[in-house]
Amino acid sequence: MTTILYILAGIVILVIILGMIAPKSYNVSRSIKVSQPVSVVFEYLKYLKNQDNWSPWGKRDPDMKKEFVGTDAEIGAISKWEGNKDVGSGEQEITRIVENEVIESQLRFLKPWKSQSNAYLKVKEAGAGETEVTWGFSGNNKFPVSIMMLFMNMDKAVGKDFEEGLASLKDILEK
Repeated sequence: MTTILYILAGIVILVIILGMIAPKSYNVSRSIKVSQPVSVVFEYLKYLKNQDNWSPWGKRDPDMKKEFVGTDAEIGAISKWEGNKDVGSGEQEITRIVENEVIESQLRFLKPWKSQSNAYLKVKEAGAGETEVTWGFSGNNKFPVSIMMLFMNMDKAVGKDFEEGLASLKDILEK
């Protein structure tokens, strides 16, 4: 019986230590240059419906159910989705727009697990008729999920998706 108590105490201490050293937040972003002026790129990006054209997740589930609430390209507009196991379900709400600079939104994932992140699309001039687009998201890792982040790299998990999406966005805007 004493051995079992020592094992249980050891497990509890290990979980506490892992919880203390686990990453408490994440921030993943990627950038690309697009041969279009900032105003053209920004006008395209601020519409949630346009994300279906370049987002890698739409390609992973062409039968994904989508619903839009509110006025697209305005604060409060919401894109809801329900898809297969590759894309899950959730919603994205535009929370802030600074014209020709940034579109911020809140991502609320419902499946495969509940979580919340802040997403952004930033644009800035990168030369004559060229725009740098940065796509990213950030959030906090709550206990006990934070322990899982010791064994999972969010940048590696999502970074390639951002690169794929930005490459598609570049193709669309440069045609």
